[in-house]
Amino acid sequence: MTSKPFPGRDWNSHPAYVSPDYRSSRLRAPSKPLQQLPDTPELHAGPHFDGNAVRQLDNDLLKNGAHDGEPLGQRIVVTGRVLDQHGQPVPDTLIEIWQANAAGRYIDRNDDNDAPLDPNFLGAGRAATDAQGRYRFYTVKPGAYPWGNHHNAWRPNHIHLSVFGPSIATRLVTQMYFAGDPLLEFDPIYLAVPAAARHRLVAEYSPDVTESGFALGYIFDIVLGGAGKTPAQT
Repeated sequence: MTSKPFPGRDWNSHPAYVSPDYRSSRLRAPSKPLQQLPDTPELHAGPHFDGNAVRQLDNDLLKNGAHDGEPLGQRIVVTGRVLDQHGQPVPDTLIEIWQANAAGRYIDRNDDNDAPLDPNFLGAGRAATDAQGRYRFYTVKPGAYPWGNHHNAWRPNHIHLSVFGPSIATRLVTQMYFAGDPLLEFDPIYLAVPAAARHRLVAEYSPDVTESGFALGYIFDIVLGGAGKTPAQT
């Protein structure tokens, strides 16, 4: 089996299923040829979400896990638009995020990083896009953390995202990185993405989004199809 078993996928945007330097991809990549699902109406039917699908603080990770105060770390605002293959906004779709805290630790019993947990940080949230396809999250900038892929391996600062889009067939799971992170050039997960598409995974600092005296602002648009599609990242 080749590392690119499905000819219908845009391999100019997405990483191969097997990226040798990303060790776990060797174990979890498909072992048999993938099958094309029949193009039925059910494949393109929903789900659809609106503001009622999320609670008031779901998109505010500064508050949705707080017990005795706000989480530690640099406060940030992450916003952008979800677009389809034609560059049109995708309204009423659900975005879920999860991330490490500012020290690089997840609330996960399988996370053996000895960095401290933050009792005021849940590390997960969700938002529904508005009529213009826009979303917004308040959170803290996640810390880098060591992982066992290779000697002295550290993951860059990143946020995981799951975007449903207009149908289950367009669901995208990806990661968002930060411009200027020196760890990007050493990260095999990021480097598994074709070079010409890597910039689509990097959020840019925006003084217009930045909230004076409160939080740095970043813009990250997500494209669900077409030549500018956001690469998948697991």
